[in-house]
Amino acid sequence: MNDNKVHGRFVILFLYIVALAFSAFTIYNLYLIRDMNDIRIYLYTIAGVIAFLDLVFLFKVRYRFKKKRKKKKKNKGLVFSLILFIILNILIGGAISYVYGYLGTLSKDVSTYTSYLVTLSNDKIKTPDDLDEGTIAILDDKYSPEGYIIPQKMIREYNLDANNKIKKYNDYSSMIADLYSKDLDAIFVGDNYVSTYSSVEAFQNIKDDTKIIAHKSERIKKSDISKKEKAASGKSIDKPFTILLMGVDSTDETLGENAIANGDSLILITFNPKRLNATMLSIPRDSYVPIACWNDKAENKITHAAAYGNDCMMNTIEDYFDIPIDYYVKINFKGLVKLVNAVDGIDVDVPKDLCTDSSDRKGQVCIQGGRQHLNGEEALVLARNRKQLAAGDLDRGQNQQLVIKALMDKIKSINNMSQFKEVLDAVSENMDTNLNNKQIISFYNVARDINKSSLATKNSDIVDIDQMYLQGNGATIFDKRMRMNLWNYVPVEQSRADIEKAMKVNLDLKKYKPIKKFSFSINKPYEKKVVGYGPYNAAKIKYIQVPNFIGDTKYQASKWAKAHGMIVKFVGNGNTVTAQNYGYGRKVASNNAVTLTLGK
Repeated sequence: MNDNKVHGRFVILFLYIVALAFSAFTIYNLYLIRDMNDIRIYLYTIAGVIAFLDLVFLFKVRYRFKKKRKKKKKNKGLVFSLILFIILNILIGGAISYVYGYLGTLSKDVSTYTSYLVTLSNDKIKTPDDLDEGTIAILDDKYSPEGYIIPQKMIREYNLDANNKIKKYNDYSSMIADLYSKDLDAIFVGDNYVSTYSSVEAFQNIKDDTKIIAHKSERIKKSDISKKEKAASGKSIDKPFTILLMGVDSTDETLGENAIANGDSLILITFNPKRLNATMLSIPRDSYVPIACWNDKAENKITHAAAYGNDCMMNTIEDYFDIPIDYYVKINFKGLVKLVNAVDGIDVDVPKDLCTDSSDRKGQVCIQGGRQHLNGEEALVLARNRKQLAAGDLDRGQNQQLVIKALMDKIKSINNMSQFKEVLDAVSENMDTNLNNKQIISFYNVARDINKSSLATKNSDIVDIDQMYLQGNGATIFDKRMRMNLWNYVPVEQSRADIEKAMKVNLDLKKYKPIKKFSFSINKPYEKKVVGYGPYNAAKIKYIQVPNFIGDTKYQASKWAKAHGMIVKFVGNGNTVTAQNYGYGRKVASNNAVTLTLGK
């Protein structure tokens, strides 16, 4: 046997081994998307054909090795067929792997967390070594990467516990208040502390009032510190589920791995895949609710829960509405711009003329009221603006729902690979979620059912979306952690209860009772009821607060306290209240006791 024949046989053998490797690669990728129900038979067919061709090539290669004489044309034909088979496997397996790889980037298993050691700007302390016989605050939560885990390492690294007192706190608010009052020399906080607390009037200049004397970043697996990351792994999309959408208002081009939603944009969605019904609730950032991760579960602005991570925010909302949250999706507002542009814009009924900063804060973008086709920057104006709206954050929440629904309509109409890739690019860079790849692929089955129902009924709005509105009242309430009065949005209990009931019905946690009949007038257009909007009995929704008694007479103070179940004690002589020991704005409770100083 001459050398050319031996060489030719080993070329064929090599190509066959390569073909087998790429066949296995393709079959494995087909297996990854096996949950796409309506194309499963095609996936199995393709996998079967590939396996069959592997066997055919095996027999042909063995035949070539056994046969003493071979025609060159047949060898060339086999080589060509093997090369073509390899290319085919690369195209099929590569395309699936490409898309599946993009899906994998949505869930960032490992995040980079950063902790800052902060002092007041006018303090002489410049480095950790300057801290001597001082008091340093750390968060008392061993699962908090930025408040406890990384600070503990920094304490050891700089030997801070040698000559300083390390004081543990339940919350960041008290830390910051004590830093401002100089009861603390330094505090450990997360890298989002400026954006979180600059919205508080007393801390609006926190960026200039404080300075960072040390920082440390560390990559940590999210499932090691988060119960919510672990809980999502076993969930199934074919059953009713909830998703919490959290917006991160950032000028960054991509969503930083350690970016925490600032609580400005919170949208809670429930979806029932059997009835194709969804509920959508925008939760106002100033909603006064119990914060789940605080030891005493004290009521506070819901936006402050964001400083303690996704688990704290999700647990707070779960406890308040008494429903489980299965998944979260966190998106950078700048990613919204890219996503809207990727689908060639959205069509929305804009409620009024609006203007706000562009996504990079380098100029202003304006939109007009009425039916408009919005590009990414214009859609961001509608989703972000609240200062020009009559009801502020409440109206903004409704506008964000308009943007989400318009996006859903456009994404359903995507029919080319190029546009699909643009959408994947936008979401992969600017989104984080606890959904795994299998669960994301399962959404394909839901979308398929929706599309089939839409075609069958010739109705593009086959998904019934119940809009919800958390009704409430504004109240200035004393914040014992920040030691100041803050404006809060106090939800109406009946509104919360109605929303909870509707969500539980949609999640099959309460019995579903379909509406069999309703009345209407031909002279009045039918308007779908917004769950939680009321009307409610105003007498039952009043949030009673301790008033400012200073200037009142003894009789007036006694009468008010008796009517509201408060215990009042008077000290001093006179008939006019000149001081009180219990700050006004606090919530009235039956065990509250206020001491009033009387004078002339």
